[in-house]
Amino acid sequence: MKTIGLLGGMSWESSLGYYRTINQGIKTALGGLHSAKIAMVSVDFQPIEQLQHSGDWQKTAETLVNSAKQVQAAGADCLLICTNTMHKVAPQIASSIDIPLLHIADATAEVIVNKGFSTVGLLGTAFTMEQDFYKNRLTENYGIKVLIPNEQDRVIIHDVIYQELCLGKVNAASKNEYLRIMKALSQQGAQAIILGCTEIGMLVEQSDIPIPLLDTTIIHANKAIDFALSDEI
Repeated sequence: MKTIGLLGGMSWESSLGYYRTINQGIKTALGGLHSAKIAMVSVDFQPIEQLQHSGDWQKTAETLVNSAKQVQAAGADCLLICTNTMHKVAPQIASSIDIPLLHIADATAEVIVNKGFSTVGLLGTAFTMEQDFYKNRLTENYGIKVLIPNEQDRVIIHDVIYQELCLGKVNAASKNEYLRIMKALSQQGAQAIILGCTEIGMLVEQSDIPIPLLDTTIIHANKAIDFALSDEI
């Protein structure tokens, strides 16, 4: 079994989901008392969040590059950045290490293509929804059309992520707003909705809405499981 490298803490609530999903997947595949081999560095999210909102992406890249090197030094055979937003600096991180970086957008795109969807809605932080580093990767590399909410709804989604979900708070009113926004994207032609922030799965799940949901935490974790077991199964 290969060792999975996790760069987490952004936020730790969603990193917990990665750890749980990966270990459950390994146990299901191998049985018995098997669990995943994981090398993890969990960063302090507060200074990173401040750098995000001040637009200092170079500094965030430097911070995460140093942490990624620590993960590699711990014996990891691959690296997962356990957040969608910080894939904005994925190229800098990937070029600084000698192990493969399993990109969350690629893992998600593979699921979208396999399910036969051509148009999807995207929910995430304002950075993920509005900037090109995520949407363009889906469109240019996989031919997927990506719809995002209107400006007012993007503010709602972003604020709930940082002011509630990243603090471990799950609010019923916020859940209703998210479901409303998802339905609006479906009416605009989205065949599925990407939960493009690793915390959103804390708030909504598939049983809440008939539109197919693509939980990037689970998708990314499953990609890691496949990688770890690629020589065994």
